[in-house]
Amino acid sequence: MSLKRVIILAFVIMMAGTVLDLYLLSHYESILQLIPILCISAMMLIVLLLIFLRTRLLKNIFKLILIIAALSGFYGFYLHLNSNFEFEFEMTPTASNWDLFIESLSGALPTLAPFSMIVLALIGYSYLILINQKQ
Repeated sequence: MSLKRVIILAFVIMMAGTVLDLYLLSHYESILQLIPILCISAMMLIVLLLIFLRTRLLKNIFKLILIIAALSGFYGFYLHLNSNFEFEFEMTPTASNWDLFIESLSGALPTLAPFSMIVLALIGYSYLILINQKQ
């Protein structure tokens, strides 16, 4: 199996798994919660198109979607961390900021989970590098 196929397979499996995970967690109750689902949907559509049609415009659109997906990962991290921090502060208002930060990392919302969007964007970009080398 070629490297390109391995990367595209990993990309598709991770996108499907992430969307399924978000769906099972009911991560669609607000507009902000839809951001990763919309990003992954757009990535899926564009990568399917790229398999059959590799125009410069399509590649540039894919790059833009990958950037947005990566940024959404950072934004999701901030939102999850902030919500956990606020909850921890309500529970123990006398704790130091450092202690609250540490507790927030393992709070009710999975703080590091949004980084999967960054990993997805990197895998997608790897695929883009490979298809650019072939042409």
